[in-house]
Amino acid sequence: MLIRLLTCSALLLATVSAPAAADAPPSDPARAELRSIVENVSGATGKRYAVHDDAGHVMDTVKIIQDATGGYLAVSHHLAADGHFRVNLATSTDLLNWHWVRELAGSNTGPASQPTIAQASNGGFVMAWEQEQPGGGNNHLAFRYFASRTDLLAGQVTRSFDAPRQLSSCAEGTPNIYGITLAPDIDHSTIDIGGHYWWNCDRDRQQRGQLTNFSSWSTAAQPNYDNALLYWGVGGNIGDRDQAVFRGCSFGLIEGQFTKGDFGSWRMFVYDYQTGNADQTTIRTDGGSTAFANPTVTALNAPNGQPAILVSLFIPSQGAAAGESGELIYYQTY
Repeated sequence: MLIRLLTCSALLLATVSAPAAADAPPSDPARAELRSIVENVSGATGKRYAVHDDAGHVMDTVKIIQDATGGYLAVSHHLAADGHFRVNLATSTDLLNWHWVRELAGSNTGPASQPTIAQASNGGFVMAWEQEQPGGGNNHLAFRYFASRTDLLAGQVTRSFDAPRQLSSCAEGTPNIYGITLAPDIDHSTIDIGGHYWWNCDRDRQQRGQLTNFSSWSTAAQPNYDNALLYWGVGGNIGDRDQAVFRGCSFGLIEGQFTKGDFGSWRMFVYDYQTGNADQTTIRTDGGSTAFANPTVTALNAPNGQPAILVSLFIPSQGAAAGESGELIYYQTY
């Protein structure tokens, strides 16, 4: 039991001093514990199905982060009446009830979806999403920088960058932010980004790139990440992912579609950045939903102040139990 409380670095030292445990990767106990949290929706500390904000927007593909001033911030998308996706910003004090603040992308940029957000060390915010041209198509990664919380809530953009596609002639998208390094400011920065590209214009596969000085973009395919899911027999898309540090170890939560075109075949995997391996999850909801997509995972403090892991998943109607389709938010304290 004690080993489950150690960090990856502590576990590595323990492995060096204890040859009998040398065959077990140091991240194994933490990955197993995280997987048990991800799987146990019905026993979560807090949860909400079919999440909407107080203005009535669905909060699909929501990414939630801690608000340094108290409470929480979230970006998500909804399908507007004109048939275009739009990105919204919302705030909360309890992780389950959300107050709509404003639209951040979609009306003026063309369809915008799959947003993510992270705060930099200087208090600014980097947001990324999947951008389409106004008439549809040309899916690519878009980035915006807000210099402060006040600017974010006002929708005041300081820096903008749209990344040209490099790995697919058809589409690239579903970003997550691994890290932001300022040296010392956003104009001298490195932002580490994950995403997918439409491999051969046929199936989604993984990429990882760098946005440098908010003015240049480079990226590369991540075949080893793909292989971790292909091992399990995933035959369709390998798409959206997110990353968090838990027990001192880095883990991802990623979607894999077993059958191309079948929304009911989406499943979740916990990816171990230390070993390059992935575990398939068996997620248990209250009603017994079976399909899950568009994950995010965030390590934060729960409303009661305890450390917690927060997960959001989209439950497609093809695999949803009654009353559970749409966006799911749940968290577990530990």
